[in-house]
Amino acid sequence: MTRAFLLCTAAAVVVIAAAAAPALAKDRTLRPTTYTVTALPNPLGGTYAQGSSINGKNQIAGFATLPGNAVMHALLWQKQRWIDMGTLGGPNSAIAWPNRNEHGVFAGVAETAEPNPLGEPWSCALAVFYTAPPTGDICLGFRWQNGTMTALPTLGGYDGFATGINNRGQIVGWAENANHDPTCTAPQVLQFEAVVWGPEANQFEQLPPYGTDPDGAATAINGSGQIVGISGECGNAVGGASALHMVLWYRNTTTSLPTLGGQYWNTPMDINDNGNVTGFSDLPGDGVSSPNFHAFLWTKSGGTSDLGTLAGDSISEGLGINKSDQVVGVSYPSSHAFLWQNGTMTDLNSLIGQNPQYTLIDAQDINDNGDITGEAQDNTTGAILAFIATPN
Repeated sequence: MTRAFLLCTAAAVVVIAAAAAPALAKDRTLRPTTYTVTALPNPLGGTYAQGSSINGKNQIAGFATLPGNAVMHALLWQKQRWIDMGTLGGPNSAIAWPNRNEHGVFAGVAETAEPNPLGEPWSCALAVFYTAPPTGDICLGFRWQNGTMTALPTLGGYDGFATGINNRGQIVGWAENANHDPTCTAPQVLQFEAVVWGPEANQFEQLPPYGTDPDGAATAINGSGQIVGISGECGNAVGGASALHMVLWYRNTTTSLPTLGGQYWNTPMDINDNGNVTGFSDLPGDGVSSPNFHAFLWTKSGGTSDLGTLAGDSISEGLGINKSDQVVGVSYPSSHAFLWQNGTMTDLNSLIGQNPQYTLIDAQDINDNGDITGEAQDNTTGAILAFIATPN
């Protein structure tokens, strides 16, 4: 597949004039600084879609809503077609994190048709299915391959969540056990822990939280099996006190990564094959209900660096990183996608020409070719669409 990934039913392509390209210290001497943006269709009939993951074959995985935007399904865009990945029997499913697999295997979250006996909303409703009202159904991580979605086991509780997958077929995420955790915030009841599933069928392992923390969650894995995630208290199973520590698991060792100085919301989101990590971390003076996080880059040699925000913004999130240490994400309250490279954060919207049809509101992932996916708003219709931005 070429990098000029085109869809027959895609919205109009925005072609950008060339500009000077800065030097890149990694494996390329020059890097284009302008992009061609192609909006990906929402074939399910809704007006909301997100590209969450893009691999080296330009397979883009994410989700799209059905008419009314109250239900969403995990979706795969590839070449000139799309695939509805379905669900585990319930209404909703999604791929929400970068997947690092080139073999057509993907990981995400989906609802079953069974209600949660404890009435927990779980991470799915709070962190992913935000356009849909909570259903109360059990939500599980899944593995998808060759048109089949398979549920991943929990640790004895009801719910689970899968984020990333590598080329070995190892999937990471988190799952509930049967323990009633006193650090949970109602209606959350059960403790959850970081998990790695696979690569063999029915193979899974719990990863320990850091220090005396009761709970944990894995968010990303690279090709070497290095895993990053969060460690903290149960809370409501999303961010806040659940993310007291940023954690790296590798070769049976649990290491706490340095934060930007805040106590809460310290969350690695992606790790590349160099072992470098991006995500977001609170600054000093934060609170559970008053986050002030900035995007960061962690490297073994340089530690944790604050990537800042776009001009006029106050918070930012690093969401994806490639082997050249290019970081993409989102800056708020402008809600603009950014590209960070060579020490500089740039608004992606400044790299797509004058009077574009789309506003790039977040960048979720970047592959090793520099292709970017995320969410774009159609400035004519207001619809939120998945996109691919291809370097010129």
